[in-house]
Amino acid sequence: MYAIIETGSKQYKVSEGDIIKVEKLNVESGDSYEFKNVLLVADGDNFSFGNPYLENACVSSTVIGNGKHKKVVIYKYKPKKGFHKKKGHRQQFTQLKIEKISL
Repeated sequence: MYAIIETGSKQYKVSEGDIIKVEKLNVESGDSYEFKNVLLVADGDNFSFGNPYLENACVSSTVIGNGKHKKVVIYKYKPKKGFHKKKGHRQQFTQLKIEKISL
């Protein structure tokens, strides 16, 4: 059984027991979090599609923790002009463990 959920303007395919990293959510470590934006639930050969979301569908998860990804370096320069600009960015994330998929 798996589901496709939407969070942070991205879509994720999740199953029970999966550990995923999503864009940072305002929750503490150890809390539970439920995804209400469920696009699809598949159980064997049975598929349930939403328009755009399924009503009464829910994906329950437990928050493992928050963190930051590796640094991405943005470097700009213009040849022969002496222009150099270096900037870094670390995107924050929340790590979740999927506990239950329910219709």
